[in-house]
Amino acid sequence: MKNTKTASLKSLRDMHEHGEVTSPRADAPEIDMPEGFWDVAKPQEPKAKKPVSLRVDPDILEFFKGQGNGHLTRMHSVLRAYVDAHKKAADDRHTP
Repeated sequence: MKNTKTASLKSLRDMHEHGEVTSPRADAPEIDMPEGFWDVAKPQEPKAKKPVSLRVDPDILEFFKGQGNGHLTRMHSVLRAYVDAHKKAADDRHTP
C-alpha cells in the first residue's frame, strides 16, 4: 500500500495529545471480529472510484443531506450494500 504510514504507540499518543488524531465517535458501532481474524487479515489497496454524474429525485438527495456531512459516502454505502446483497444472492443460487 503506497500511503500506509506506521507509528509507534508513543507517537500515536503524542499525535492524539496534539489534536492530530482523534478518538472514534462515542456513537461509533463496535464490531466483534472472529477469533484469529488479525492472524490472517491482509491489507488491500483501496479501489479507485470513478467520478459519475447522477441525477436523483430531490427528496432522495435531501434525505441523505439531512443526515449531515458525508451524504455522498452514505449514498455510496447504500449502493454497495445493494450490489453485495445481489452478488451474494446470485452466489447462493449457484452454490450446491
